[in-house]
Amino acid sequence: MDIQIMTYIIVGITFALYIGIAIWSRAGSTKDFYVAGGGVSPLANGLATAADWMSAASFISMAGLISTQGYDGSVYLMGWTGGYVLLALLLAPYLRKFGKFTVPDFIGDRYYSNVARTVAIICALFVSFTYVAGQMRGVGVVFSRFLEVDVTTGVIIGMVIVLIYAVLGGMKGITYTQVAQYCVLIFAFMVPAFFISMMLTGNILPQIGMGGSLADGTPLLEKLDQLNRDLGFSAYTDGSKETIDMFFITAALMLGTAGLPHVIVRFFTVPKVRDARKSAGYALLFIAILYTTAPAIAVFARTNLIQTVEGQEYADLPEWVGNWEQTRLLAWTDKNNDGKVQYRPGAAVTGKEPIFTGEKGPQGNMIVSNPAETSDNELFVDNDIIVLANPEIAQLPVWVIALVAAGGLAAALSTAAGLLLVISTSISHDLLKKQLMPDISERGELLSARFSAFIAVTVAGYFGINPPDYVAATVALAFGLAAASFFPAIILGIFFKKMNKEGAVAGMIAGIGITIFYILKFKFGLFDGGKEAVAGLKEDWWFGISPEGFGTVGMLINFAVSIIIMKFTPETPEDVQELVEDIRVPSGAGDAHAH
Repeated sequence: MDIQIMTYIIVGITFALYIGIAIWSRAGSTKDFYVAGGGVSPLANGLATAADWMSAASFISMAGLISTQGYDGSVYLMGWTGGYVLLALLLAPYLRKFGKFTVPDFIGDRYYSNVARTVAIICALFVSFTYVAGQMRGVGVVFSRFLEVDVTTGVIIGMVIVLIYAVLGGMKGITYTQVAQYCVLIFAFMVPAFFISMMLTGNILPQIGMGGSLADGTPLLEKLDQLNRDLGFSAYTDGSKETIDMFFITAALMLGTAGLPHVIVRFFTVPKVRDARKSAGYALLFIAILYTTAPAIAVFARTNLIQTVEGQEYADLPEWVGNWEQTRLLAWTDKNNDGKVQYRPGAAVTGKEPIFTGEKGPQGNMIVSNPAETSDNELFVDNDIIVLANPEIAQLPVWVIALVAAGGLAAALSTAAGLLLVISTSISHDLLKKQLMPDISERGELLSARFSAFIAVTVAGYFGINPPDYVAATVALAFGLAAASFFPAIILGIFFKKMNKEGAVAGMIAGIGITIFYILKFKFGLFDGGKEAVAGLKEDWWFGISPEGFGTVGMLINFAVSIIIMKFTPETPEDVQELVEDIRVPSGAGDAHAH
């Protein structure tokens, strides 16, 4: 059976499972829609949280980044892992006790201001739409290769699937769907890792295999370092990023985690605060399984890729190369006309991706019209295909390849659903119910939530078809925006009872404003000649900090502005200060309140 048919079968079965669960657990009330009725068990919530957390960026893109960047790619591993620990231990129990299941709702009530609530809604929409763009890009990448449709069609199929179970089931449907999706994605991630670890090092556990030796006794990492050096790349275990940029990106990813609305809401789907702590512990365990395996997959994939393609006649390359060329995510251009693949540092093509002429060269490759003449590199490999192509590169069985496709879709769709719920909740609950239409009926609020989700998935689809960058980099921008906007407001709201509404509002506006400006300037070249000029702007980065890391600067500005403005404005009311003191007392945990 070929890959495509097997993929149709396995992906079809998983999609039927997701939709079946959504129909079985469809939301009948706003409490079901927003927090799954507050009755999910800690174990199920831990599984759902892990699936919500491990998006397409974790499944598809993170190992690809570590694979191509080596040590530099580890910022994503450190930032996202550390960030979850920070959220689970420092913030989640307090927010859960406060009883407000959305970040704008917490900020609106804590800072006794609808202006603060509105600013938080706008920030939540910025963060969520940026994040969901990365998920839809991941869906498009998977579909374009394994179902042999173009990326646009793939994104549209993903939109329809996620819309069915997010709009129908709300948080209740999403929670139980995410339990199934975690099982699919972790199985899909681990099975190829076990296979390849055994093939390369004889160790079935990839975490041990990564530090093991090849059949000839050479340590795997030492071999990979040498392969990289021989081709002109820096050693795999060395970094090329500036230390300050590594630090700021890691901090932005960690602190942005603590402000991610779609993860925070998960702590309201369990009956008690104690259950929230338990589910956080379970989630951390389930997340660690994937995150400790990702570096091993990156090492295996990098080693196999170099040994498979470098210096080989293009005509003799395995079938997977031609398959991935069809997706425009891999390309070879014979710059020296020797018929052999030359993989070197530098860009193989100009622009973000190869532009194919529609013709084939004498070697059978698809000819690109935009080769980078200033670089010796002939091979373009998109970061986002490394994990998905890895089983094919290692010549694993067809069912494993199809399983990885299903896992990538599960990762992307699980997070996309959580984000779409945040967007719809921000509009229906925080904007309409809390501000514009306080007398709206429960039925009306539920309808508006579903309609908001429909609009949100349409906008998300557009961003998936026209993504700002590859998956992990797009998601990193969302984390930076969350760090710059929400993190200070939440931390000060819990641990500094005198922080007032004027300070919080000014801080959020200043933090997210400067971060959006920096991203538009240095990621999109908006003020300097467009995206073509971005590469040349690297020298102008402030303090040597990349757009992915600038959320940390935005966060520091947010803190500074909040505290300065607080000093010159009226003090927080006594009843609010007493409320803040009360949520810091661990006793007296009660049920979740949806309103």
